[in-house]
Amino acid sequence: MEILLLRGDITELEVDAIVNAANSFLEHGGGVALAIVRKGGEEIQRESREIVRKLGPIPAGSVAVTGGGKLKCKYIIHAVGPRYGEEDGDRKLASAIEASLKKAEELGLESIAFPAISTGAFGYPYREAAEIMAKVLRDHDYSSVKKVILSLFDERAYREFERVFDEVFG
Repeated sequence: MEILLLRGDITELEVDAIVNAANSFLEHGGGVALAIVRKGGEEIQRESREIVRKLGPIPAGSVAVTGGGKLKCKYIIHAVGPRYGEEDGDRKLASAIEASLKKAEELGLESIAFPAISTGAFGYPYREAAEIMAKVLRDHDYSSVKKVILSLFDERAYREFERVFDEVFG
């Protein structure tokens, strides 16, 4: 599996799936979630509300899937990360990343792009989030997924993720 770190706008990437850093109600009102709906269209928010109407709130560590709207991806995997300091937060963040990769595999996808889940409004420090993501990617094999892109909007986030990924993957 190829792992790439990119600094930039996740909504511009041509991949099979983009992972959205979502909240339990899939209300995409800020951060990467808002950027995805602004560029991908309101149908993404409508599909998300329909999922929550049918299933109820999505728990931290879990995912839901919608179409990609007007984005250059087939799917959006809405990963609900924990808030920093929440009980079992590290496990829930790892679970959200794992669930995203498993969903990509179930859908037979080859490429997936992640933002830095839980680092925005949910307050996770970049380094801790990077360590959890690197460990998940190192310790699991997702056979259909050939390329994982970490799309980091912020320069500080990019530097921290780069440092951690260099330590973990050499």
